[in-house]
Amino acid sequence: MPDRPPEFSVKIAETEAELRAAQALRYDVFVRELGGGGEMVDHEAGLEQDRFDRYFDHMLVTDETNRQVAGVYRLLRDDQAARAGQFYSEDEYDLSVLKSSGRKLLELGRSCLHADYRGGTAMFHLWSGLAEYVAQHRIEVLFGVASFHGTDLQALTNPLAMLHHNHLAPRELRVRSKVFQNMDLIGEGDLDRKRAMVDTPALIKAYLRLGGFVGEGAFVDHDFNTTDVCLILDTARMNARQRRIYAGGRGRE
Repeated sequence: MPDRPPEFSVKIAETEAELRAAQALRYDVFVRELGGGGEMVDHEAGLEQDRFDRYFDHMLVTDETNRQVAGVYRLLRDDQAARAGQFYSEDEYDLSVLKSSGRKLLELGRSCLHADYRGGTAMFHLWSGLAEYVAQHRIEVLFGVASFHGTDLQALTNPLAMLHHNHLAPRELRVRSKVFQNMDLIGEGDLDRKRAMVDTPALIKAYLRLGGFVGEGAFVDHDFNTTDVCLILDTARMNARQRRIYAGGRGRE
């Protein structure tokens, strides 16, 4: 960790340098650490990038004591998706039920933290910034793919089955994987619930605590060396406690 306590700022990238800083952190996490890839990844410059980056807003949490980018989030509103021609997740999931809902949508992606800032308050600041963005743009439904590391489904039997049995989205929000990987890999009575929670990434558990759901079926992404699920969060369904957590303690009942 840094020598001095971090002092965080949160902002949307406005310059090419800020975008590259976000892409550099993504490269460190998704490529160097997790073994991901992609056709537009710039290994020489150390940048994880794709064709959607120019349409997204890129949220950065920066430690002002050393100017280190501590965390990033990629945000795509439905009006931005219209300009892009699609949502990023549409390569993996059929989003028809969300797109036809008439509600204001926000797609989230590429969330990651610098290794030095995990387990601290950087994620809190990222979530608080997201809550302010959602309020500003009057977003009603948030969604996006979140990943388990690796493509070995045998190792993911418990967490995927737990999500299927306990957190499947209601019909009106239930997107479906286009290259369908069944998550109902083990009966509910045979679940090792402790193992399932241990094996579930922190970001997915955070969405579940907020009342989030998952779409039907997983997507195995061999390019990124991940097994993806689609998370959906309906702000209208959040209870008062969940709103307070989501808004960093500033939620209104």
